[in-house]
Amino acid sequence: MNTPLFILLQQQPNAQGGGSMLIWLILIFVVMWLLMIRPQQKQQKKEREFREKLQKGDRVSFSGGIYGKVHEVAEHTIDVEISHGVYVTVEKNMVQPLPEQTQSK
Repeated sequence: MNTPLFILLQQQPNAQGGGSMLIWLILIFVVMWLLMIRPQQKQQKKEREFREKLQKGDRVSFSGGIYGKVHEVAEHTIDVEISHGVYVTVEKNMVQPLPEQTQSK
């Protein structure tokens, strides 16, 4: 009955285990950064540049799927014409480029 405990007590820990574990953790972090964080940062930068360059007449879509044309641009908001004579004011963060605009750039 005491044999498994006795065997466990006799086993020596691997002296190199800590160093290789640290290398694996660093490697995993680098791979996650390259595959997930970096592309997301690039996408956010593109979206920020798009919103900064908005001007009257640009075609945009809202995050909810409504399409329209920019009528007026303010610092944090824009007025968008979604139908003939129908204007809405939205925050710049809610506006996205049209899908065909993102593919051509």
